[in-house]
Amino acid sequence: MIFWLATATGLAIAYLFGSVPTGYLAGKLLRGIDIRKHGSKSTGATNVLRILGKWPALAVLLVDVLKGAAAIVCARWLFGWVFTFPSSTPPAALDQQGWIDWAVCLAGLAALLGHALSIWLNFTGGKSAATGLGVLLAMSWPVGLGAAIAFAVALALSRIVSLGSILAALAATALVCILEQPLPYRLLVIAGGIYVILRHRTNIQRLQAGTEPRFGQFSPEPRAEA
Repeated sequence: MIFWLATATGLAIAYLFGSVPTGYLAGKLLRGIDIRKHGSKSTGATNVLRILGKWPALAVLLVDVLKGAAAIVCARWLFGWVFTFPSSTPPAALDQQGWIDWAVCLAGLAALLGHALSIWLNFTGGKSAATGLGVLLAMSWPVGLGAAIAFAVALALSRIVSLGSILAALAATALVCILEQPLPYRLLVIAGGIYVILRHRTNIQRLQAGTEPRFGQFSPEPRAEA
């Protein structure tokens, strides 16, 4: 009973970490606007950059990364603590470390879903790229670092944030398959990479049409008064 209660609690906490609507809160606190009604309608850092400027966008980006990492750190700590109880044992098919790997995987997925489908925003949200980076860095830092480098290089060369996010997802998928990682981590990164790319499908259409805005191109609409 303790084991399954801890599992449900861990996933709920990871989802709630991910669901913190950072971009929405930035819009409300700084400009008194609902950022979902402006620009690309997303709560992610890229739309915050277009509407609110670079410093709010940087803050949103950092918090989104941190909340993804926090979900993984919390899951690892929680299950490590649960297994100190003699009566708490994983399913027979898994040993303790095997279940912790699966729990971390599920917590990462819950954080991604929390960001994209926030309970505080009627199950809307951002595209999970920054939160996914935080999950990767906390789960497997070499994979996370590789994804971050891919993003930075793509952004430096193209100045297109969405292209960087897509290439980072592809780089993470490739790295998790090349490096020795637990099977649950591989499945999460592959599924998460596909998910992030699907969330960017409208960006992909604009990339193909050559109309995707570049970094530093702000929304033409006027900013709301503070």
